[in-house]
Amino acid sequence: MQFLHPYRRFWLLGVERKKENCADMETTETALFLARAQFAFTISFHFLFPSFSIGLASYLAVLEGLWLWTKKQVYLDLFRYWVRIFAIAFAMGVVSGIVMSYQFGTNWAVFSDKAGPIIGPLMAYEVLTAFFLEAGFLGVMLFGAKKVGKELHFAATLMVALGTFISAFWILSVNSWMQTPSGWAVNHVGQFVPGPGGWLPIIFNPSFPYRLVHTVIAAYLTTAFAVGGVGGWHLLRANHTEAVKKSFSMAMWMAAIVAPIQIIAGDEHGLNTLKYQPVKIMAMEGHFQSHPEGAPLILFGIPDQVAQKVRYSVEIPKASSLILKHDLNAPLAGLDTVSRANQPPVAVVFWTFRIMVGIGFAMLGLGLWSVFARVRGKLYEWKGLHRAAVAMGPMGFVAVLAGWATTEVGRQPWTITGLLRTAQASSSIGTPGMIGSLTAFVIVYFAAFSAGTWYILRLVARPPHSGEPDSVPAPIRTAGTVPAMEGT
Repeated sequence: MQFLHPYRRFWLLGVERKKENCADMETTETALFLARAQFAFTISFHFLFPSFSIGLASYLAVLEGLWLWTKKQVYLDLFRYWVRIFAIAFAMGVVSGIVMSYQFGTNWAVFSDKAGPIIGPLMAYEVLTAFFLEAGFLGVMLFGAKKVGKELHFAATLMVALGTFISAFWILSVNSWMQTPSGWAVNHVGQFVPGPGGWLPIIFNPSFPYRLVHTVIAAYLTTAFAVGGVGGWHLLRANHTEAVKKSFSMAMWMAAIVAPIQIIAGDEHGLNTLKYQPVKIMAMEGHFQSHPEGAPLILFGIPDQVAQKVRYSVEIPKASSLILKHDLNAPLAGLDTVSRANQPPVAVVFWTFRIMVGIGFAMLGLGLWSVFARVRGKLYEWKGLHRAAVAMGPMGFVAVLAGWATTEVGRQPWTITGLLRTAQASSSIGTPGMIGSLTAFVIVYFAAFSAGTWYILRLVARPPHSGEPDSVPAPIRTAGTVPAMEGT
């Protein structure tokens, strides 16, 4: 190059420098993608366990309360059966959740710095009010019944159930603030801090009440269908014990009563999202184009973000306007009003939303089927209903993951909507480091949590029966006819 004309040499140097900058940019984008993939992978694993333990803790409290009230052995048997499974799920949820906090520092340092004054205290409140409550009373619930009375043991179970709800409260408050930030100000170093209104506008941000209700009900339904799936499995295998029939009946009542409530709560949450995050709704509905006189409801299709259209769409004319605006002719804006740089990945949001909604209506259908079977006196005889319950057993987990993907991917390209972009929130991490850590997480998670899940499946493979043994120490009996709650 030194023999070239000076201008020619300068031009070649510029080209080489431009190539280096492009290579650096590609490397940065790859590292960002891997950081996001790692967070999505770890939080997906983690989310499965709280979505189960929140509902299962409340189920255990109901079972123990019914046992104290009715003195029926069947409720104690079911409590002892499911409390072991709860202990394992709770432990796996704790272990998988610890990793999440470390990633804020390793992979998302800019986000932690910018949002730390708001996110940090809320996460600390979750530990101080919920985790300590759960961990402390969980020990009493599992090991303390020999040393405390039945009523005090029941109080400990209630506290564990309350702790799981409080944990959901704080975590969803954090997530909702990132979705619909309110009550914030910026300090002299560019960090988000509480504004003049204090913490209440931050905690109770516009989307928080709707997200809390929708998520907690989803956890209850996840547990109900898991319990119903286990009951259906044992009914198919002719294990018609009183405990099996009671658990199946309770699960089907939950499906029949709560699934319609969840559909209504989901609709209200959608209307709130339309108001505060309209771009997410555009992606969920597949509305690339604006509709000034009534928008169709696209049931199915293949979103093409490059062409900005949904190919091979199956539509119901004006139904989307009816659902979202309660008016057939109400106008709805489309993604053509949003720059492509601010559009989320439409295909992911479009399909995960439909998976979640489809499973929700399938849950409603199974609940109504169970009511019909109950009226006909065939709840424990109809094999088709039992097979459907087994098939729907894991669907609650699929639905919560699909709903999470809809919520989080629909927020992109923002980490904090309108305030901090995801590309600006990550740490300066090299691609090789991200590949190594992601690979390690995949190997360890599948090894550890597959073993835990396998053990849970082994436990539920045996039906609950009369005189279910204690989960921890050997059972003892009180002088009365009702067995004590020792060791549960």
